[in-house]
Amino acid sequence: MTTKKIGLSLGADLCWPAFYEDIVEQLAPVVKRGNRTTTFDIERVRIEPFSLSGEGSYDVVLDRVTHWYHTSREWIKKAILVDGTYVLNNPFTLQSMEKHTSYVAMRKLGLPVPDTWMLPPKEYEPTADLQTTLEQYAEMFDLKAVGDAVGYPAYMKPFDGGAWVGVSRVENADELQTAYDGSGTRLMHLQRAVEPFDLFVRTVAIGPQVNQIRYDPGAALHDRYKIDFDFADAEDLQLLEDMVLTINTFFNWDFNSCETMRKDGVFHPIDFANPCPDSQVTSLHYHIPWLVKSKIRWSLFCAATNRKMDLNPRWEPFFKVARTDMPYRDKLAAYGDIARKRLDAERFEDFCDKHLADLDEVTLEYFGTDRARNIVRNKVAALFPAHEVEKFTEHFWGLIQFWCKTEADRLGAAT
Repeated sequence: MTTKKIGLSLGADLCWPAFYEDIVEQLAPVVKRGNRTTTFDIERVRIEPFSLSGEGSYDVVLDRVTHWYHTSREWIKKAILVDGTYVLNNPFTLQSMEKHTSYVAMRKLGLPVPDTWMLPPKEYEPTADLQTTLEQYAEMFDLKAVGDAVGYPAYMKPFDGGAWVGVSRVENADELQTAYDGSGTRLMHLQRAVEPFDLFVRTVAIGPQVNQIRYDPGAALHDRYKIDFDFADAEDLQLLEDMVLTINTFFNWDFNSCETMRKDGVFHPIDFANPCPDSQVTSLHYHIPWLVKSKIRWSLFCAATNRKMDLNPRWEPFFKVARTDMPYRDKLAAYGDIARKRLDAERFEDFCDKHLADLDEVTLEYFGTDRARNIVRNKVAALFPAHEVEKFTEHFWGLIQFWCKTEADRLGAAT
């Protein structure tokens, strides 16, 4: 009997970890492969001093803090290098592959990323050699000329940001100047807007599992992820799946989301370096059970099969396809094939069929319990003013109950 230990490295997450723990406890998965029997133990990772040579205790870690909390980031990098821990997501590429690098790389592969320019910072933090460097090498530039080259409307946004922080829409040169003047020391992109667009999709992937969700960036935060079952045809959905899996495996990410806007039949990826995507019930609501199930499946698979971290990006197979004269859609399909092989997609599906066959039913039952509702309420109470807690608890819980109905119908149709 072997017990695999899975650690949850968390920050302010309140809902999905509790859902994850409860469902795994109720599922009580036991994986029998040959003469080996594997069980699983879930634990929340604590922040404490650690030895560089000390042995870690986790086989797999689901990480939600290393993109901003350096202590956890350095501990996790040590765990990968010294202990062989498998981590969602790879902290090395997460740290180095900012949005700028992701834009450059995916344009290299032929994805239709909108025209994007990087701008030197408006202001600088003083350093010893800064003034000498700027005087010798920093060119005065014409911001208006850059704006004209990109075109309007456009978006100014941090090259490494997230959660829409620091994003400004600019319609003309005056607005561009105002946005740039207010950007401070942040390194900024100027990216041409994809307009007019007829569809905005946020595609979420966990391992080889993909969920395409219609997205409304102009809606309130709690209403951006839509419940829509027929917003795209099978060909478009396959394209979006190939795209997100290409991005993820190119950067060795297990968990990421890709924002795309469709204009004149072409899906333009505009924001896809999101290796710590939104996982909260207060935004995902109806879609949170899928997310939790997908995290359970992939983490248990990685633990039970002793999946190893791939620390070599291995870009050449993608570039080899990019150098061919195949049409774009055929290239994207070829990238997708590379991605699925790297993610052991067939082996993963077989593992889930054999060892996690009860997960759908357990999850469906769980999301009808008072325990799950209380977790929803706790998350709402942490974000919403007191007078709105009951209202929004009922709102999000109602959407989850709608998921329960559609899931029951799906499972019923499958039997």
